[in-house]
Amino acid sequence: MKDASLENEQLPAAEKESSDSTTIEQKETAPKRNSFSSRFTELRARLFQLLQLFSPEHPFIADKRARIFLISFTMLFFELLCIRWIPSYVRYLSYFTNFILLASFLGIGLGMLAARRQRFWFPPFPLLVVVMVFIIAHFKFQLYVSSVQVLYYGAGEAGSQESFIVLPIVFGIVVLCFIPLARSFGQLFTQVKPLTAYTYDIIGSLAGIASFATMSYFSLPPLVWFSVLGLAVLLLSAKRTVLFAAAVMGVCLLEVGQLQAGAYWSPYYKILLQPAVPNGYIVDVNNAGGHQTMTDRHYKEPFYQLVYKTFGKTFHHALIIGAGSGSDVAIAEAYGVDSITAVEIDPTIQKLGVQFHPNHPYQDPRVHVVIDDGRNFLQNTTEKYDLIIFALPDSLTLTSSNTSLRLESFLLTQDSLVTARTRLTNNGVLVLYNYYRDDWLVQKLADMVGHAFNNQQPLVTGYGGWGKAATIMDGPRLATLPPGEFGPYHQMATNPNSTTLGIVGQGFYPLTSATPATDDWPFLYLQDKSFPSLYILGLLMVAGFALVGTLTLAPRKVLRRFDLHMFCLGVAFMLLEIKSLTTFSLLFGNTWLVNALVFFAILSSVLLAILVNRYFKFKRIWVFYLLLFGILLFNILLPPEALLFSNPVVRYLVASALAFAPVFLANIIFTNSFRDSETADIAFASNLLGIMVGGGMEYFSMLIGYRMLLVFVMVFYAAALLLKLRRGTAGAEAAPAS
Repeated sequence: MKDASLENEQLPAAEKESSDSTTIEQKETAPKRNSFSSRFTELRARLFQLLQLFSPEHPFIADKRARIFLISFTMLFFELLCIRWIPSYVRYLSYFTNFILLASFLGIGLGMLAARRQRFWFPPFPLLVVVMVFIIAHFKFQLYVSSVQVLYYGAGEAGSQESFIVLPIVFGIVVLCFIPLARSFGQLFTQVKPLTAYTYDIIGSLAGIASFATMSYFSLPPLVWFSVLGLAVLLLSAKRTVLFAAAVMGVCLLEVGQLQAGAYWSPYYKILLQPAVPNGYIVDVNNAGGHQTMTDRHYKEPFYQLVYKTFGKTFHHALIIGAGSGSDVAIAEAYGVDSITAVEIDPTIQKLGVQFHPNHPYQDPRVHVVIDDGRNFLQNTTEKYDLIIFALPDSLTLTSSNTSLRLESFLLTQDSLVTARTRLTNNGVLVLYNYYRDDWLVQKLADMVGHAFNNQQPLVTGYGGWGKAATIMDGPRLATLPPGEFGPYHQMATNPNSTTLGIVGQGFYPLTSATPATDDWPFLYLQDKSFPSLYILGLLMVAGFALVGTLTLAPRKVLRRFDLHMFCLGVAFMLLEIKSLTTFSLLFGNTWLVNALVFFAILSSVLLAILVNRYFKFKRIWVFYLLLFGILLFNILLPPEALLFSNPVVRYLVASALAFAPVFLANIIFTNSFRDSETADIAFASNLLGIMVGGGMEYFSMLIGYRMLLVFVMVFYAAALLLKLRRGTAGAEAAPAS
């Protein structure tokens, strides 16, 4: 594009030249075109001057290191804010939070690539945040995910189907929000030594994680999140624009405050209570409708009582996993269970049950409440139970933005069911009940339960009405049933149009060879190992945004210096981080706290690697590559269940060594390369775009499992090593010539 001033200087000459060869009509229209062009040029210049006002000249905090810290804090904090806040209003994104993470990395990468662009026509960060808030607030996304390849809560509900356009809209606005912040970030990287800049970047990220984790711990609402973000924005503002930034963020806070009115916030959900008929409340999480209902036990679905009606009031010690607001606990109390251990992952939902459930189940002295991940509790408890209930464990969110794991992913695996079997007494029974939404899911769970109990066919009861509700029971106590009371599973004559939950099928379910969910492939809601087209379309959308954004924002001279070595390091490290996260989620609980601590540990290992590279010059960096390859190969060969030691201390020490040793070595490799970078901003942007690609490749775990993702890690680190060796050879050859 021509410079505007140059264009204006050429216009008179061009006009003079045309006077000798054009017609009278052309001469008359030339001044009009000239007038329009002048107005457009003037308008563009004024707009550019307006946008230039928001460049950080004379900021409140001018020190470059402090600004790197603040921008890094703001970006990490805003990323976590988007991941938690947006899906609470756009239910469709509850299962795609890693796409918000990909948008964050893409926006940061594009902003850093644009750091060397002299003219930057872009709205300021506060204005983009307000636009994002108003889009989420006023585009009422009442959507229902309909998929035949992967099941979601609400599949099969009546109502409008989702429009795929929702994902591009939200993805695009999140990308745009990060670009102006990251551009300032990239400019600072050119003014500070690479390792120094990276150090303050990591410290800022650690502060962002710690701040958001603290707010999650205290279940603070979004108004507090956006207030912290607003304070960071004001500290980063220029003195001449601070009033504008304050006004814009004030409008943002007003809108956020109105949205959160009447809602409770847990570390996982936005929770609304709606009056239920005839009493109690419907618990609405993330705009899902009736996720669970706090009503009198007499009005609960029949599958809650089936195990007691089948075996009578004979249970003494029950474990209820997914106790929620307390309905399962209330029914266990009514049927005379002597001791009840109620495990619930969400502390806010449990507290609401204490306060509002009409039967007050949690006030009963027979109940012991545990706030924990159900699989983690099963792994650590030494008690035996004669009744274990998996009570509708069906989440509406992913545990982490980095993975496709839901809260219950490691609870509903073949390995978890085997663990549950070992926690039963010699006369115990395991019960699962839920709205399973499709016949193949009932078959899959029945197979998993039956194989966990040494190929003993489970007793399955199917219900009519909406949702494919079913109860699955298995365990030693089935042997006490009167012979002939239940035969092979068979359908019963019922009214197919009935909406009531009457029994439509019952009996011992035949076992098949359906693909089970395992600790390495914890995808219960996939019928088999596949790559659903829903995700493929999403990743193609991400690729389109990345291509258009890179070609639009990055100057050509920057693209020519794109660092493929750093890109490969980014892809590999993201996949390695995902594997570490899933390992710790399995071993210590699939909770927000475990995820926060893992991220904190990973960033701490980055700081340690920076410190090592600052004081030691490694001339043979390939040695660290070889060590990394060795540990990765060992992790590939080691099945995840091998780390489930009964002693939690031993489990932690071994898991930390196997998970964080490769992370530390990978950071030694990265910081060694980054320290010597001549264009730190481009190298960092290249690495971030690689991290985005690695985040997308996480979906290959649906095909091959999480352990085999380490093969991709080894491939990309091998490619990075070859590129580095090639660069070193080229540099050595160029040295004599220069």
